Amino acid sequence: MRRKNLHGNTLRWLTAGAIALIAGSQAGATTHAPDITSEAAGLHWISTYRARPEPSQVPTVMRALSKIGAFNEPEKCNAYVGFLAGVIGSHPAEAPNLISETLAMRSRDRWIVVRAIAYSGLPNWKQLLGDVAYRMPERHFMIEKYLTDQLPTLDRLAIKPIPTGFERFRSHFKFGLSSGKKRPKDVLEASPEVLDTLWGYYFATGSYGPVMQMIAMLGWSANKDDADKLTIGSMAKFTLASNATHDQALLDMLRSSSKARNQPKATVVALDEITEAAETVDVASIRKQALAAIADLQRKGPAYKRDVSWWGYIGQSAIAGGCLAAAVVSLTAAGLPCVIGGSSASAAMNFWANQP
Repeated sequence: MRRKNLHGNTLRWLTAGAIALIAGSQAGATTHAPDITSEAAGLHWISTYRARPEPSQVPTVMRALSKIGAFNEPEKCNAYVGFLAGVIGSHPAEAPNLISETLAMRSRDRWIVVRAIAYSGLPNWKQLLGDVAYRMPERHFMIEKYLTDQLPTLDRLAIKPIPTGFERFRSHFKFGLSSGKKRPKDVLEASPEVLDTLWGYYFATGSYGPVMQMIAMLGWSANKDDADKLTIGSMAKFTLASNATHDQALLDMLRSSSKARNQPKATVVALDEITEAAETVDVASIRKQALAAIADLQRKGPAYKRDVSWWGYIGQSAIAGGCLAAAVVSLTAAGLPCVIGGSSASAAMNFWANQP
């Protein structure tokens, strides 16, 4: 993941999803024979697609985008990947033909088709990918990784809840285990790039699935210990509010989600703020709130390091257990989670580029 330092009041992030919808999506808009001569035109077409889906036109659009160089920087292509994955996944009968026609693009860009097939969610996606592998010998390694489950698919997205003080304390007294133990390779980590992918999938389908995944990230918008999670959660919050301002169906989904009984309190609070911002067209307030939280975290450090009760809990427990030395080691050499010197930055377009 690309990382950029945050300085002053400037934070760059924008998901391709947000810019596409803001660029001109209107409820009830209709698609037309695509004439894609710029990336902006392609994003606009994608943003209006779900109002009247015409899957037969998608290969033409994807080939045109490839021709004008829209896929030259892979880290900026996640919304396109998600969109193509959504089209393939929502039209299983047409999937083989859609894939075949889309592959008639520049060979260097065909990795997008590989990933879109893997992210489509179709039960036979491996068969579909295997059937066209011979047309992409240059992507043999990537294809093999997906077919053998060594690369994660979108349904393996992992969004961990914020740990409680006790869980954080307990994790640092597990002797014999590395505090930096990595997750299994087959888990897809939440990231700004994944957020872009989810928006692309939503633009293709208008379905609740990708929205539900973004809602699951909202709890992180209240995270006071991890700059990455705070940034990702804030991005999810801002883009949901921005797009719900223009999308009544999305706004209705968010309202329904806020009333669900199983939602964590932090998520419900975020959903209420999103719906209010969308209904009053005051998305800027969410942006300012998130910027202030991120700046505060970077300036002061993680909240658990500033929480006197946390240090008291650690001290009392360590002394009571006769392991004060171990506590000191665990809190220093073993290392509590710390804020990295920078924040996650979305790979797509301009998000929060110019601050007032």
